[in-house]
Amino acid sequence: MNLSDPSSDTHHTRSAKGKIRSSVKWFLVMWIVLIALGVTGTYYYSNHLQQQMINQLQVHTQKQIDALKTDYEKQLTTISSEVAALQGQVQSFNELLTFTKDNASSKTDNSNKLYTQLSEVKKQLEALQKKMDLLK
Repeated sequence: MNLSDPSSDTHHTRSAKGKIRSSVKWFLVMWIVLIALGVTGTYYYSNHLQQQMINQLQVHTQKQIDALKTDYEKQLTTISSEVAALQGQVQSFNELLTFTKDNASSKTDNSNKLYTQLSEVKKQLEALQKKMDLLK
């Protein structure tokens, strides 16, 4: 057999081409697999980050709601105490007005002053009542 036999060269060339084609195919398959793994990993990681952000927003929102709730309750308590105090004043003015009417003579009439004070207190009471209704 001659070393320069053309049949052995073509066989050698064909097997080398087949190996190259086979390795190129494997290379492309591996790149496609790596790209698919990267896309899948990115998808799951972005979902994980999204879930973390949602949880953080829920915690932050709950803290804000709790702060608003305590502030609302403080304001409601303050206004309720002010309303109670004004109701006490109105009651005492009513008693004083009744007493003044009973004891008033035709010469002295101080009831106008009491009516004025009473109407001012009623206005303040109505304003506080409106504030309390708005808070509810």
